[in-house]
Amino acid sequence: MRANVGVSVLATLVLAMLPSAALAGYCGAARYNGCVPCSYQQDCHTVMKTVRCTEYEQKEITCYHTVIDEICEAKVISVPRIVREQRQKEVCYTVCKPVWETKTRSYTVCKPVWETRQKEVCYTVCKPVWETKTRSYTVCKPVWETRQRTYTVCKPVWETRQKEVCYTVCKPVWETKTRSYTVCKPVWETRQREINYTVRVPVKYTKTIMIKTGHWETQQYEVPGKICTKTVREPGCLVWDPCQCRCVYKPGPCKTLTCQAPPKTCCKRVWVPECKEKQICCTKIVCEQRTKTCNYKVCKMVPETKTCSYKVCHMVPEQRTRTVCYKVCKMVPETRTCNYKVCKMVPETKTCCYKVCHMVPEKRTRTVCYKVCKMVPETKTCCYKVCHMVPEKRTRTVCYKVCKMVPETKTCCYKVCHMVPEKRTRTVCYKVCKMVPETKTCSYKVCHMVPEQRSRTVCYTVCKRVCEQKTIYVKRCVKRKVPYTVKRCVPRTVCKQVPVCVSSPCCD
Repeated sequence: MRANVGVSVLATLVLAMLPSAALAGYCGAARYNGCVPCSYQQDCHTVMKTVRCTEYEQKEITCYHTVIDEICEAKVISVPRIVREQRQKEVCYTVCKPVWETKTRSYTVCKPVWETRQKEVCYTVCKPVWETKTRSYTVCKPVWETRQRTYTVCKPVWETRQKEVCYTVCKPVWETKTRSYTVCKPVWETRQREINYTVRVPVKYTKTIMIKTGHWETQQYEVPGKICTKTVREPGCLVWDPCQCRCVYKPGPCKTLTCQAPPKTCCKRVWVPECKEKQICCTKIVCEQRTKTCNYKVCKMVPETKTCSYKVCHMVPEQRTRTVCYKVCKMVPETRTCNYKVCKMVPETKTCCYKVCHMVPEKRTRTVCYKVCKMVPETKTCCYKVCHMVPEKRTRTVCYKVCKMVPETKTCCYKVCHMVPEKRTRTVCYKVCKMVPETKTCSYKVCHMVPEQRSRTVCYTVCKRVCEQKTIYVKRCVKRKVPYTVKRCVPRTVCKQVPVCVSSPCCD
């Protein structure tokens, strides 16, 4: 049904494009070559028209895709292994002891005072104005035309021929020969000799040694309490300010109070060394020289002559002949004819309407509130501590590890963000702050670091490299092709007969 409607529309367009006058009673669908109808009656007759249609049929096509298989192979490699060893050494280091000292200084702080003001800001707003326009554009309509061409193809014709070929064959000939050779025959003889050797004999004896011993004792000592410094501000009062025409709160003066915590009693263990004498039994090794007789064998090689036979092969060349068949290809020209289609694009003009938006700037005014900050000077006093570091030498034992960095390559995925500049406009409220100097006094601590020399025993690790054998499996990729079948749609042109209704012209 859709094909019949399409054919009717196509026939109407073809009749409409003929160069002749059109009658309004037929809506411009019927045109006549120089004829005007005598009456407004329509006389139609049906004509069969040949139309080309494209049909699709499915065909199976065999394709190949590559598959990668992984094969594991065993491989022996040498892998270095790090063995850690703990050692100790004496290290001198400096410790700074803090010594605190309290000082007083004056500083100026700017105190902000905010004030609200108003101002008028001009800004521009774009108003959209729509306008309707018409434009014409050209569309190319395809028209198909069938043509013929002749081409020549060379057709291969195979012909079988024979020829004689000479070749050489080596024929083996065997010959027997004799040779003499000398062999050394071993003869064993027994002999005697004296050997000097050393024997280690243990001998016991007694000696006196000094043993260092001792015991732990608990001692008590008193630690003074911690001294704390507090800063307390007295209550203030309201004072009339003639500049601001209002009462302003004035804080009271600051006082520094010192307090100390009660002392603490602590216990510590002290090692008391002692020396004692002790007799021990020891054993020492004494070497003695001794002699013994032993038998040994001596091998002498005696020469002996022998005879053997062996065969020698000589290759003798021999000429032979054989017949060989071979093919000869001759190219014979052949003429063929094929049909092909040519598509011509016929231009056609169309008109469409579209809207265009113009942005017209318009100026407006609005009132904005903003704050102004004035800085009023105010004097304050604060207490601070000063710390002096006094050096003191101490000794301690520290264990530390030495780490060797082995390079290892890793792959990571990361995102890169590119910032594209884009211009925008916005209205902001802003504050203006004026800084007014104000003098204050505060107490602060200064810490002086005094160096102190100390000694300590440090345990460190030494890494030794040990090589060991290790078997690993290496993956190897092997490519192979796997066939698969794909169904595809192939276009085919078919001619069909379609009925078309044509109006008959009537002339006066």
